[in-house]
Amino acid sequence: MADTAIPPRTAAHRPGTTATRRPGRPPASSRPRRRSRATAGTGRLAALLVSPTLLVLTIVVIYPTLMALDESLYGVKGLDPKTGFISATEPFVGLKNYTDIFTQAGDRFWNAFWNTTFFTVVTVSLETMIGVAMALIMHRAFRGRGLVRASILVPWAIPTAISGLLWKWIFNADGIANVLLGHQVLWTADGFSAKVAVVIADVWKTAPFVGLLVLAGLQVIPKEVYEAARLDGASAFQQFRRITLPLVKPALLVAVLFRCLDALRMFDLPYILIGAQKGSVETLSMLAQNEASNVRFGPASAYAVLLFLYVFLIALAFVRLLGADLTGDAGGTGKSGRRRSRVARRRVREVTA
Repeated sequence: MADTAIPPRTAAHRPGTTATRRPGRPPASSRPRRRSRATAGTGRLAALLVSPTLLVLTIVVIYPTLMALDESLYGVKGLDPKTGFISATEPFVGLKNYTDIFTQAGDRFWNAFWNTTFFTVVTVSLETMIGVAMALIMHRAFRGRGLVRASILVPWAIPTAISGLLWKWIFNADGIANVLLGHQVLWTADGFSAKVAVVIADVWKTAPFVGLLVLAGLQVIPKEVYEAARLDGASAFQQFRRITLPLVKPALLVAVLFRCLDALRMFDLPYILIGAQKGSVETLSMLAQNEASNVRFGPASAYAVLLFLYVFLIALAFVRLLGADLTGDAGGTGKSGRRRSRVARRRVREVTA
C-alpha cells in the first residue's frame, strides 16, 4: 500500500488568513484598532458631558477655596510708619494667622471647635432616629397618609432664619416653653440651656429631611420580602432589624452624610436664636464671620480654611469607610468585595432562618 504524505498546513488553510475568512468580515488585526478608536470617542464624549459640572465646581468651590487660602496668608491692615495713616495694603504674614489661632486665640477656637462637634454629633444622632420613625410612619398605608406626610415635611420647608425666629419666640422668658415647664428657664442666655435650645430647634427643622430620604429607600423594598418573613414567623422587630435596616442602609447613610456636612457648617440657627459671641453656642462658622465683620479678613480666612479641612476630612473618612454602602453596592472585587458578599449571604441566611 503506497504511503500518502500529508502536506503541512499552508497559509491558505491557516485560520485567520484571507482564504479562510468569512466573506465581508474585516481582518482580525483591524478590529482592535477600530475598538480603540471607539473607546477614545466614548472617553471624549464623557469628558465633554462632565465639563460643565467641572466648570461649575471650579467656579463655586475650587476658586473660592484658593482665594481664602491666599487671603489667610495676609494680616490685618495697620498703621503705615511712613505716613501715620492706615496702610492701603494688607501685610504678608505667612502662617502667622494659623499659629495665632492655636496660641493667642486657642481657647476661643477650641471652644468653637467642640461646640461644632457637639452640635453635629447630637443633632445628627437625634435626627437619624426621629427621621427613621417618621419614614416608617409615612410609609404605612392608612387614611390621611397624604396629610401626615405634608405636615411632617412642613418644618423642613420653612427657611432656617424663619425657624430661628419662631423658636426664639417659643424660648422667650414668657414663651410657651416656660409655660409648659412651669418654671423659668433662660433658654436664650449663655449656658447649657442655650445648647439645648439650638439642638431642639435644629432637630425639629431637619429631621424631616432624613425621614424623606429614608422614605425613598423604603419604597423600593419589595413587599414580597416582608410577606415571606411573616410566613416564616418573623416578628415586627425582626423584620425591621434584619430586612428594613439592611435594605434601607444606603439611603440612610446618604442622609447622615449630608446632615453631618450641613451641621458642621452650622451658623444661621444659633446666630439668630441665641445671638453672636455667645461662648456656649459659638461655632467655627460664627467665629469666622465675627472676624470678617471686624475687618480681620486674614484671620477670618484662616478660620474658614480650617473649617473646610475639618469638613473635608470628615467627608473623606465617611466615604472611605462606608463608600460601598453609600452606593448600595454589595459586589466588588478583592478582599472587600468578598467580605461584602459574605455579609450579604449571612443576612439572607439570618432572614430565612
